[in-house]
Amino acid sequence: MVRTWLVNGFARSRSVALVGLAGHVVEVEADIGQSLPAFTIIGLPDQAVNESKERIRSAARHAGAALAPRKITVNLSPATLPKRGSHFDVAVVMAVLSAQGVVRVPPDTVFYAELGLDGSLRPVRGVLPAVLAAVRAGYPRVVVAEANRVEAELVAGADVSSAAHLSQLLVAHGADPTLLARATSSRAESAPDGGNPQEPDGTAVPDLRDVVGQVEGRQALEIAAAGGHHLLMVGPPGAGKTMLAERLPGILPDLADDDSLEVTSVHSLRGDDVCSSLIRRPPFQAPHHSITMPALCGGGSGMPRPGAISLAHRGVLFLDEAPEFDRRVLDALRQPLESGTVTIARAQSVAHYPAHFQLVLAANPCACGNAGGTDQACTCTAVQRRRYFGKLSGPLLDRVDLQLRVPAVTYHELSGGHGRTPEDSAAVAERVATARAAQEERLRRWGCRLNSAVPGSLLHRTLSPGTRSVLPLKAAMDNKTLTARGFVKVLRVAWTLADLAGATVPSPEHVQLALYFKTTVTT
Repeated sequence: MVRTWLVNGFARSRSVALVGLAGHVVEVEADIGQSLPAFTIIGLPDQAVNESKERIRSAARHAGAALAPRKITVNLSPATLPKRGSHFDVAVVMAVLSAQGVVRVPPDTVFYAELGLDGSLRPVRGVLPAVLAAVRAGYPRVVVAEANRVEAELVAGADVSSAAHLSQLLVAHGADPTLLARATSSRAESAPDGGNPQEPDGTAVPDLRDVVGQVEGRQALEIAAAGGHHLLMVGPPGAGKTMLAERLPGILPDLADDDSLEVTSVHSLRGDDVCSSLIRRPPFQAPHHSITMPALCGGGSGMPRPGAISLAHRGVLFLDEAPEFDRRVLDALRQPLESGTVTIARAQSVAHYPAHFQLVLAANPCACGNAGGTDQACTCTAVQRRRYFGKLSGPLLDRVDLQLRVPAVTYHELSGGHGRTPEDSAAVAERVATARAAQEERLRRWGCRLNSAVPGSLLHRTLSPGTRSVLPLKAAMDNKTLTARGFVKVLRVAWTLADLAGATVPSPEHVQLALYFKTTVTT
């Protein structure tokens, strides 16, 4: 047990507060006064931080280092920054026990873990962005729970240490070694059974080889993958729209190092699972049409959590049966599609999350699905068809680069009567990688990587007047079929077509094909 309690002791430790993906190093100041026993935490703590007082008292006692029966005041600085979450537990107990003279806390160490009543260190979400923020702020030494160690070590430059129990942490920072022996013996009989290891997920990645027919659909999917363009597919039920969308991630290249770290940070903050490695494959999110706006864009009580559009960052967001989504939810996508970020404002804080995703929409032509797609008679009236498809607002559709109609598959195509084996994802992915390499080489000096992100002003400077004045393109602008935004998107898609063809600049044929894909649904 602790041999002496310092009167008027004072000490500091450090943790990290996350606001969105942005991390701020927080100084945890502990003061032990001479007043009657009390434990006060100040500095805008939330309910989880306030409740840590009872976890800390119990954990410290089980670790053999009970808190002093004095007035303990803990300040979380900066005091104007809201503090949310249970990950401050270890930093608080280390500051208090350092003020008591039990341990010595190095000034360059950050603590990020929750405490159990028995003194165990428990994993928390958001470890990756927190460690990244600590390293960037000049605090490379990080202490986390054992279950979070692998995730924390994903950050380059971090000196990560972990512990399963508070007593181990105290001994490592100068406490009496007998603390560890007592805590270990008290936990020996309650060690959990290891159980049976789970089998790894053997789900096969969907392959384009499974898609029969749909020549235009496969071409549009390749164009979307090569240039990072958004895609809308309209067709009758069972035509293969969902099959095509699910195969888009399979032809996208692996994420770059910076993108991989950012994507993994978002998923770590979401807390759905403990990250054991960087996410290298583009994520795929396909929410149900009953999704709410906070679930899609991010939100919730307290600090807003990332939504589906942030979980799809650098990957694909697929909205199947798009007209069934609430129109307000669909229109909420308009700003993130332009900026690549989503900003969620609350009374006390503003959270920013990345949202560079490829949007893929799938829709039936009408409520019954038979309008113009099959030989069956459509049972919907003209007003019903207009109301059904009208849920996809004009401003949202204007932001979608590729729009095509997906016809029903014929028996001849389904039975393989054409005599050709469908091309697999690997072959298409190779062409996509080549096209993306050409884009990156060309656009690097302007700070862009994909054609979908090229500013309109750059297109006007780099493309010849002949390319920008193709007659069908001029006609579409004159008769208001195409907006100024749509004009830019046509040129972007035309350049992607040129990259896939190995050309240096788009030809008039590329522009006409891009215009066809942009206007085939809306005209």
